[in-house]
Amino acid sequence: MSHPLPHTQHDVHQHDGHQHSSHQHDVHQHQAHQHDGHPHSSHQHDGHGHQGPEDDAHDQAELLDLDAEVLAEHTASVIAWLPVGTGPRRIVDLGCGTGAGTLALAEHFPAAELTAVDSSAAHLERLREKAAAAGAADRVRLVEADLDAPAWPDLGRPELVWASASMHHMADPDRTLRQVHDLLAPGGLFAVVELAGFPRFLPADAPADAPGLEERCHAALDRHHAERLPHRGADWGTLLSKAGFTVEGERTLTVDITVGIDSPRTEAVGRYALSGLRRMRGGIESALSPEDLAALDRLLDTDGPHSILRRDDLSVRTERTVWAARRA
Repeated sequence: MSHPLPHTQHDVHQHDGHQHSSHQHDVHQHQAHQHDGHPHSSHQHDGHGHQGPEDDAHDQAELLDLDAEVLAEHTASVIAWLPVGTGPRRIVDLGCGTGAGTLALAEHFPAAELTAVDSSAAHLERLREKAAAAGAADRVRLVEADLDAPAWPDLGRPELVWASASMHHMADPDRTLRQVHDLLAPGGLFAVVELAGFPRFLPADAPADAPGLEERCHAALDRHHAERLPHRGADWGTLLSKAGFTVEGERTLTVDITVGIDSPRTEAVGRYALSGLRRMRGGIESALSPEDLAALDRLLDTDGPHSILRRDDLSVRTERTVWAARRA
């Protein structure tokens, strides 16, 4: 059973010295850029040298965990908005990563059984640990699978499928959408969530030795991914309708988390910024000027006086859009 969705909503929530701003729109908007905030690169940089594949996998998992921690309230807000009636009993999380969505869904729907699907064994193992710590291990089934494969393993007959920051990575999104449509139980809901860009952390005039550095890094990252992620910024509402879904709502949340020096989230936001900019560096280092690269490395040098961890003016700024689409 679906619920009528509000047309426009603006909520501001104050927590622990940081502010969350949420803007809701039910009109269809085209996002110019979308990304999960986790640039994919085989090399990382921490200001002291390059890392190998195992370090890369660890850093990506850490970034996903920090994303889950910092954006937890926004994820919960998205889930609470979904038009799912009394609640689904079977849920599938496609491209679950280390389980930010899986565990948030498990908390919101305590009677549901969840199937978490990802191609990374390391991410699934991390999710296994987190599910056990949350007391949800008996409700979460882990499936390692390539979602670009023409045939998927048996994922049951879910009433809700959740795909957060994963659809734009698909080689053939149209095929994936048809597979989800066939997977869902009749009347089931598909929730597609996308970030409208990698989060920004620094003030516009920072750092002092290279003002505007973060914007230049974002411009370089956009160019880097234009060739590698052609489905970023896709019009998911149109694609969902084409695949046979009825799009019942679209919501855009503006994420604006500002932390003060005494906020309990200051450390987490600092580590989130550090981890995110480290991963960003791997994809854009050749596109930056020597001066900008040196300034970025000073921010990433955790032992140096200009370390991003020493700043007290960080924030997390991005947008999330969610589409709620129903199978007839």
